[in-house]
Amino acid sequence: MFNREALVNQIKTNFNWDVIIIGGGATGLGVALDAATRGYKTLLLEQVDFAKGTSSRSTKLVHGGVRYLAQGNVDLVREALYERGLMMKNASHLVSKQSFIIPNYNWFDSVFYTIGLKVYDFLSGKLSFGKSTRINKRDTMSRLATLKNDKLKGGVVYYDGQFDDARLAVNMAQSCIENGATVLNHFKVKTLLKNNKGKVDGVVASDGESGLDYKLKATVVINATGVFSDEVLKMDDVSARTSIKPSQGVHLVFDKSYLPGDDAIMIPKTDDGRVLFLVPWHDRVVVGTTDTLVDNHSLEPQALDEEINFILQTANKYLNKKVSKKDVLSIFAGLRPLAAPKDNSTKTKEISRSHKIIVAKSGLITITGGKWTTYRRMAQDTINKVIALKKLSKVKCKTKDLLIHGANGTVDRSNHLYIYGTDQKHIADLITDHPEWSVRLHPRLEFTKAEVVWAVRNEMARTIEDVLARRVRVLFLDAKAAIEIAPMVGELIRVELQQTSEWKAKQISDFVTMAQEYVLK
Repeated sequence: MFNREALVNQIKTNFNWDVIIIGGGATGLGVALDAATRGYKTLLLEQVDFAKGTSSRSTKLVHGGVRYLAQGNVDLVREALYERGLMMKNASHLVSKQSFIIPNYNWFDSVFYTIGLKVYDFLSGKLSFGKSTRINKRDTMSRLATLKNDKLKGGVVYYDGQFDDARLAVNMAQSCIENGATVLNHFKVKTLLKNNKGKVDGVVASDGESGLDYKLKATVVINATGVFSDEVLKMDDVSARTSIKPSQGVHLVFDKSYLPGDDAIMIPKTDDGRVLFLVPWHDRVVVGTTDTLVDNHSLEPQALDEEINFILQTANKYLNKKVSKKDVLSIFAGLRPLAAPKDNSTKTKEISRSHKIIVAKSGLITITGGKWTTYRRMAQDTINKVIALKKLSKVKCKTKDLLIHGANGTVDRSNHLYIYGTDQKHIADLITDHPEWSVRLHPRLEFTKAEVVWAVRNEMARTIEDVLARRVRVLFLDAKAAIEIAPMVGELIRVELQQTSEWKAKQISDFVTMAQEYVLK
């Protein structure tokens, strides 16, 4: 079912699609899943790999956005809290409840955040993750062993969601296929096709593996390419106005000893007005994020020295266990595709996190803005818009209660394989048949060879990067270990894909060059 050759054959025999979606991040995959479940003939094309860009580089939070509440954006928060609840129900193997503690160093903050978070609780309604509470200094110190306690007054506990972003994207891609969509990674859209009335009616796309080009027709083409939205808009109209204002967010990953308990820390007011999170994730700690407007974008954004220093300095103001550059296991940067304001505002906090649907004169649909938590609602709104434009027959949205591939009700988080949900038993079967695949990839890592084989056979991974960045997440958890195991992983993939030793050598070289940027010098 998830065989690439079979998926490519589907585009060789299907020349006319109802919907073609460009972009395989959270937004594109969400739109594809919405379209496919409504019964539309759906094709999604991703130029590199699912969640290669922004969608694998988040703070790993499924949240309403406490900071947006402080800005008075109640509708956005209410919508996100509702969607947070649906994500927890529909992807229970990947989305979990996470407790956050806001440390308070003066009494006013304690009262202010307690009241504010009661509003947050209220807005979450029936899909609440738990009630926020005020805790005293002793309880705060017992739950946050590495927190500085000088002048500490206490804390406020509240609940949000935590998840594995790229794993969810991969499972969504599988769900799309299970619901009849054709979904292809390493497939780049080169140009848009137009009919004699100047309306977009398809794309020309190139298979990154065979090099072959395909001319594909569709009733509607949807641009869901995040920070690359403007490139597609300019394919349609060279004079198209800028729709995206990218904002860079940087994260540092540390050993679990810097936050040994189960609680996350939320620092609501840093020196420059940003929010900083310290979040437990895969038995490590993710610390971030920054919010820096950038003028250009790439598939591999680079962290700026001032962003790294900001995170380290802010964390050290709150932690009694000092963090330094040498303690960073991995550093990753992502670009938020903020919908550009009309007045060219330069403050990211003033640029709306709401999503926006743009309909071009040519009929090209572009969905921009938004965030991971609201991906399902963004997709629903996009397809509803297409229906309202009379481009597709009217069918109701089906995703509200749709379980994502792998979702099941029982999750044992003591076993790192829990992220596979219902697929966990199949990985166990692989190890039974091939005991040599039970070997760990690295002494510092919990992941096994069987997971690499599974990723290639059943999760559409095609490269070392696909596996180590977005299937088993090693690059984001321990970049040096990822570089060390690249040759072993390359050999496992080479055998599965029946590739040459030259292919493997290039794969290793390409991955190591890229992975060096995740190691903090």
